[in-house]
Amino acid sequence: MLTDRQRHFLAARRVGHLATTGRNAEPHVVPVCFAIDGQTLYIAIDHKPKRTGGRLQRIANILANPQVCFIADRYDEDWARLGWVMLRGPAEILADGYEHDAAQVLLKKRYPQLAGMNLTGLPVIAMRIARASDWGEV
Repeated sequence: MLTDRQRHFLAARRVGHLATTGRNAEPHVVPVCFAIDGQTLYIAIDHKPKRTGGRLQRIANILANPQVCFIADRYDEDWARLGWVMLRGPAEILADGYEHDAAQVLLKKRYPQLAGMNLTGLPVIAMRIARASDWGEV
């Protein structure tokens, strides 16, 4: 599904944006840390120090409507260098198990900030890439 060019572009991006909607179809977009393995994009859920209880909106939305969209882009003052890669597909929440643990290892390798965190017991979002598109200098 992903081209080598798209994979290279995504590997060079440090942040992407995840768009979800719940049952009410209200859009919710948040910046996220991510890693890709095969045809799955993994998104880390870390400790939210400002959050006091309750479920994150992105998780509640995925449980209500698993169809999500992810985009990573590059802005440059030289507009000839603008570009983005967009991924669409169903997402699921991994609470535990082999894939969950492997995804956390992958995310910790990509983001040294996560390596120092105890992510045990925290979920991972797994987006199964169904469609990929791009624009610009990818």
